[in-house]
Amino acid sequence: MNVQEQIKKYITSQSEPKRSDMQELHRFILQVLPGCKLWFLDGKNSENKTVSNPNIGYGFQIIKYADGKTREFYQIGLSANTTGISVYILGINDKTYLAHTYGKKIGKASVSGYCIKFKTLKEINIDILEAAIRYGVEKEH
Repeated sequence: MNVQEQIKKYITSQSEPKRSDMQELHRFILQVLPGCKLWFLDGKNSENKTVSNPNIGYGFQIIKYADGKTREFYQIGLSANTTGISVYILGINDKTYLAHTYGKKIGKASVSGYCIKFKTLKEINIDILEAAIRYGVEKEH
């Protein structure tokens, strides 16, 4: 199964209204980041144990660790969680930036150092989410 098929299967496995919101967000992120690399992480580790929620990833970055090792990873992540949806904006060094810049304007969402979590798409301002996503992929952090 290729990445697009894995993503489609993951989204369609969600119950409504999360399924429709995830489909809309997936289309939206692809419009914001046309031609970006797509990723799908099933949330399982090398022993096939579930260690996180599955994630759809968008974009590409190289993460550098303190020991000098590097890893390829996505810049924007999308995941269903028990209460709604999480959008991850990875690679921002200032862990207060998202909350200070977008937290009060985005609507009914919880905003942490790298995650914007909300129950349904209609509860947030999609333009503010787009600005946060664009910041996450366009800025050098």
